[in-house]
Amino acid sequence: QVQLVESGGGLVQAGGSLRLSCAASGDTFSINDMGWYRQTPANRRELVAEITNDGNTDYADSVKGRFTISRDNAKNTVYLQMHSLKPEDTAVYYCNAHIFVGRLAEVWGQGTLVTVSS
Repeated sequence: QVQLVESGGGLVQAGGSLRLSCAASGDTFSINDMGWYRQTPANRRELVAEITNDGNTDYADSVKGRFTISRDNAKNTVYLQMHSLKPEDTAVYYCNAHIFVGRLAEVWGQGTLVTVSS
């Protein structure tokens, strides 16, 4: 079993920065790719950024150049550094991990709320 716990959300003014963290515990050896998703009440959950085990990254077009995903495999932690935040970035941000436990599976964190005020 793998558990994911996010932290770092909060209220920030437009143009500000936040860093989200996601700490993994349990059978962390089974983790492959990790990522951040976000969801608002009006929209379905969408991919924000993802990172492979060897550090390759991919971003949603809406956050390219503003957000950076990184991971520290020694600490079993993935980060999302967010700069130049906009009100439309307001959402609940979820950490995600793809794991292999005899078969591919996904694990989600509980989510952390990011609110960007205008």
